[in-house]
Amino acid sequence: MEVKIFELLLGLAGGLGLFLYGMKLMGEGLENAAGDKLKNILERVTSNPISAVLVGTLVTAVIQSSSATTVMVVGFVNAGLMNLVQAAGIIIGANIGTTITAQLVAFKLDEVAPLFVAIGTAIIFFAKSQKRKEIGNIVLGFGILFMGMGIMGTTMKPLSSLPQFHNAVIAIGNNWALGILTGLIMTGIVQSSSATTGIMVAMAGSGQIGLNVAIPVIFGCNIGTCVTALLASIGTSKTAHKAALIHLIFNIFGTIIFIPLIQPLIYFVQILSPDNIKRQIANAHTIFNMINAIIMLPLIKYLIKIVNVLIKGEDEKEKLGAMYIDSRLLETPIIAAGQVVKETVRMAQKAKANLLISMEAFETNDETLVNKVYENESIINLLNEEITNYLVRLSKRELPDKEYGIIASTYHIVNDIERIGDHAENLADLTLEKISKKLDYTEEAKNEIKVMFNYTINALDIAIESYESNDVAKAESIFAVERRIDACEDEYKDNHIKRLNEGLCNAYNGAVFMDILSNFERIGDHSTNIAEAVIKNS
Repeated sequence: MEVKIFELLLGLAGGLGLFLYGMKLMGEGLENAAGDKLKNILERVTSNPISAVLVGTLVTAVIQSSSATTVMVVGFVNAGLMNLVQAAGIIIGANIGTTITAQLVAFKLDEVAPLFVAIGTAIIFFAKSQKRKEIGNIVLGFGILFMGMGIMGTTMKPLSSLPQFHNAVIAIGNNWALGILTGLIMTGIVQSSSATTGIMVAMAGSGQIGLNVAIPVIFGCNIGTCVTALLASIGTSKTAHKAALIHLIFNIFGTIIFIPLIQPLIYFVQILSPDNIKRQIANAHTIFNMINAIIMLPLIKYLIKIVNVLIKGEDEKEKLGAMYIDSRLLETPIIAAGQVVKETVRMAQKAKANLLISMEAFETNDETLVNKVYENESIINLLNEEITNYLVRLSKRELPDKEYGIIASTYHIVNDIERIGDHAENLADLTLEKISKKLDYTEEAKNEIKVMFNYTINALDIAIESYESNDVAKAESIFAVERRIDACEDEYKDNHIKRLNEGLCNAYNGAVFMDILSNFERIGDHSTNIAEAVIKNS
């Protein structure tokens, strides 16, 4: 008997492993195939709870994991990109979206699963475009998922001969609390409510359990799936903690509401799908989550009030470092890639702001502004470090070729932005020299500095806008501006020599003037590098 138990556990573990891997492969294929559309959907989430629920449902149906969606929401909230109303809506939608997996596994496709594996493998091996390879991953993942279901079902058929299992089934069937606890523990361990539901479907399909056992376990798995988000919220902001807690409270309340409705639910799904217990379990899962969503959606503001009472206070100040990137988003690499672009644009805007401040400081001799430049430069350096480290981690994930190209170019773009920040700091240093030496310039020299500065800002704007929107035409327009910057530098240097010969300025004035022109020219070069990276990846 011990050998049989070992073989049973081995078969169950192997089948579950295939099921989880197939689900992951299918989810990643769908995610990568959706590409920018998935990113655009998330970016358009508004404070309208209904639209947030729809987004949560769709995203979870694509990535095949409510846990991944909820972790992503925690990351967005922690980054300040999403408020609690939006987060609550997406979390509610994620609970609906995760039922898609249960509906899929309810199909009796384990016998033809090898065909899906063969077709998916063939597409991956012979397809030339990345898009078609992702379709191959979807088909292959679909086949592996059902092979895992088949192995679990076959493995668990001898279970009925074990008296211990028979007694456990009777105990759970007579005690809904024990069933809920079982589902909670199982899901907490495997970190996937879909896996727990899959096991229930496989066991029911092989005649080992009935609905009276499966449904309480499914209620419990909805609570157990909250463990992932709660763990992901460790070390985050208070608001992110609140988002994870909303997930837990929503599922606990939903389970409490349905406890007295277990028998009516069983009767209803039996009427919907007679003689098909797999579909009955899947439908029970779907109905449970959809009705919960309908009940809890109007109560979102009260959910938020509850978590505000449980977790008091707000986050006190804005983060000095990265705002848009979060390690939790690495679970959905295509979303993380979009966030990297946002964070890099934010860094570039800070560098531009520092350039504007340094120029204002030079014109007004304001040392307070000089100190502001130095403060901002430390933030730019911090962002450079954080974005680069994030890019290293992200580059190890599976991404479509287009996103890989963006990630590769962003390494260099971040470095160019950091150098632009350095040149803004150089201008602040030159301002201090101007103040300490009480330097002054002719109106002609001041005008030349202003003209070249305007061209430089124009080049930087073009670089930032073209990178943010991946606009090749915009990027190509920088070359004319760059030529004008170079021409201005040559012309103004000649003019400076004339003024020097005429005694209108001294050598020290001239050295600072020439350094200013040189820093503007170098900023123009780095801006051009950014635009060229956009063109290269088009």
